[in-house]
Amino acid sequence: MEYRRFGNKIVARIDKGEEIMASAKEICEKENVTLAQLSALGALESFSVGFFDTEEKKYYGNDYKIHAEITSLWGTVSTMDGELYFHVHMSAADRYNRLYGGHLVSAVVSATCEMVIDVIDGKVEREFSPEIGLNLYKFLDR
Repeated sequence: MEYRRFGNKIVARIDKGEEIMASAKEICEKENVTLAQLSALGALESFSVGFFDTEEKKYYGNDYKIHAEITSLWGTVSTMDGELYFHVHMSAADRYNRLYGGHLVSAVVSATCEMVIDVIDGKVEREFSPEIGLNLYKFLDR
C-alpha cells in the first residue's frame, strides 16, 4: 500500500494480496482521520459482504472466492467508543457481469485498488440503537 495526502483528500493504492478494510483503517489511524467519506475501485480475488435484515435485526454474510471487479465501493468513517468505525458498501462483478454486493466485511485485492478518502473536519460518534438494531450516527455538541 502507498498513499499521499493532498489537503483533505487522501489518495491510496492498495496492492495485490492486501485487504482493503485493514488498509483503510491503517491509513486513517496514521493520518488521524475520525470522519470521512471513502470510495474505491479495483480488482479482487475474494470478498465478504453482508445483508442486514431489518425485521430480524440480524446480518447475513456471504463469502466469495472469485475474481471480480469493484463496480462501486462507497462508505463512511466515523468513531464509536473512541475507535474508528467503518460503514462501507460494495458491489463487484464477475467475468460474466453478475453482481454481488452488500455491507463490506473484507476484500482482498487481486491486482490493485485505488481509494480516495475525503476527510471531513469534525467528529461524529456512533451509538447502538436497540430499536433499529444498528450503530447509528450520534451527533456530538459542537
